[in-house]
Amino acid sequence: MFSQAKLASIALFFGAARAGTKLWDGSFNAFSTVADFDKWSWANEVGTYQWYIHGSQPTSHYLALDPAYKNPADTAEVHGLRVTIDSTATWNSNMERSVTELIPQTTENLGQGNLFYHFSISHPSTNLPDSTLEHQILFFESHFTELKYGVGPNPTDLEWHVSSQPQWSTPFVPGQWYNFAYDIDFSAGTVGLWASNGSDPLVKVHDNIPASTSTNSEDFHVGVLRIVNTPQPEDWYISGVYIENGPITTTIGSGSSPAPPPSSTPTSVPTSSPTSVPPTSVPPSTTTSVPGPLQSQWGQCGGTGYTGPTACASPFTCKAVSPPYYYQCQ
Repeated sequence: MFSQAKLASIALFFGAARAGTKLWDGSFNAFSTVADFDKWSWANEVGTYQWYIHGSQPTSHYLALDPAYKNPADTAEVHGLRVTIDSTATWNSNMERSVTELIPQTTENLGQGNLFYHFSISHPSTNLPDSTLEHQILFFESHFTELKYGVGPNPTDLEWHVSSQPQWSTPFVPGQWYNFAYDIDFSAGTVGLWASNGSDPLVKVHDNIPASTSTNSEDFHVGVLRIVNTPQPEDWYISGVYIENGPITTTIGSGSSPAPPPSSTPTSVPTSSPTSVPPTSVPPSTTTSVPGPLQSQWGQCGGTGYTGPTACASPFTCKAVSPPYYYQCQ
């Protein structure tokens, strides 16, 4: 097994030598205030993001821009985005869910060849995410790859899932920045994961594995969906969003444009590398004879449009949380 120091040195070498072509820039530099997000509509598709998946309150209730909301290592970005979800953030259904999400607005084909979907996330020590509830984070409409929080076996971890199956996780610590890139080979039908903390270069933490990779280029959800609606507000920070073709850029920040002068003093961030864990092994269920993969505790096991595992690992059973929309292994 490689040591963290050796992995970091390898990443530094490749980070300096490799760089892809940016196909879509999802940084928030183009937005002076959150009112700029409201300039987009179905009748006026302007800017880099579609903004319609949110609750009934004004945009400023769900989104905020500030240098404090970005990874300070990303000097190319002026400010990051704070996404807030609460009991008002229900959209387009009777599902008990809270959502605040942006969707790429682009004419580029973001679903061909080998692409890398980059982003960084963090959360403050206030308005903490509820680890008893499932969160789906920066995902595609078909959920072939995504981050999750609040699911077993380690509900306080950020877990990377492929087709609803956990593959890798790391503790989600307040105030620490987590950098990711989904390594999606649309031609081969596989997806892998690159990750790092703070200013560390990305390293590949999970090899590509088969998945039903597909996108219409406008179904990458930049935001958070919380299953089950509760009054407690949660704040999530997002920055460093962009999509490139290969080879991957492993340095944090675009590295291709001059850095703007700092508007605030960057705060120090932990630099420990994510802890990789092997895919969760689930025992055969004693209550069902359904073949195929089993869902772990707190994972989704049914609901409208759901196509993942419907059988739960023993001793858990699939229970209706918000029928007919959402069922969960408990």
